[in-house]
Amino acid sequence: MAHIIVVGNEKGGAGKSTVSMHVATALARLGHRVGVLDLDLRQRTFGRFMTNRRATCEREGVELPTPSYHELPTLDAQSLAPGENPYDRRLSQAVAELDPQVDFIVIDCPGSHTRLSQVAHTLADTLVTPLNDSFVDFDLLAHVSPDTDKVLGPSVYSEMVWNARQLRAQAGLKPIDWVVVRNRLGAQAMINKEKMAAALDNLARRIGFRVAPGFNERVIFRELFPRGLTLLDLRDVGVVGQMNISNVAARQELRDLVKALNLPGVTVTF
Repeated sequence: MAHIIVVGNEKGGAGKSTVSMHVATALARLGHRVGVLDLDLRQRTFGRFMTNRRATCEREGVELPTPSYHELPTLDAQSLAPGENPYDRRLSQAVAELDPQVDFIVIDCPGSHTRLSQVAHTLADTLVTPLNDSFVDFDLLAHVSPDTDKVLGPSVYSEMVWNARQLRAQAGLKPIDWVVVRNRLGAQAMINKEKMAAALDNLARRIGFRVAPGFNERVIFRELFPRGLTLLDLRDVGVVGQMNISNVAARQELRDLVKALNLPGVTVTF
């Protein structure tokens, strides 16, 4: 069975699509068969990335290792059972079609609470939650005392993940490996960084997730999007002059992230 990687939280701007794009393309470059689903049916950032990637390959006359992008299938309303949610059926059908064809399915969730996102979390073997280094984003995971920075209790997103874990346990499925990724970090050492690190470490032990390194705030991730490229593609498309120290460091960040996910059968060699 395909290993399902869900990238989600309930806040926009945390870098979910950036993480999804880079993890999916990195796995494809490592020789794995990867299918991707974009559950943000309005913005379709991941879908746009894949469209841009195909266009670049055609324009440049190159073949880049590329995940297989699938739209959610359309349904005939009369095919639904009484009371059946159409989004549940569309997602389950998409996963069922991909499952025998690929090693990994990467699902990019929208930055809000939707039925599709909720169901996707119950399917996750690995859940990746990018989180900006801010207590505004941390508030999705837990409430913090304004006086002592002490964690008071889980918040809405953590409760949703807890419910997904309970449903998986009831179905006899293996537990979700939940990985919180500290993303879009600033380069400077700041007191806020230290506080976030301490708060995440405290919360990780209480509600059961691992903390992994993400990406520093870098322009290159946004610059490559219109061409559907990642840092791993630059040499293949003949781009010169962009492998500066910052971009070499970004490649290392991607390498560290894929290693930290500890995905089955994956050996990082890029």
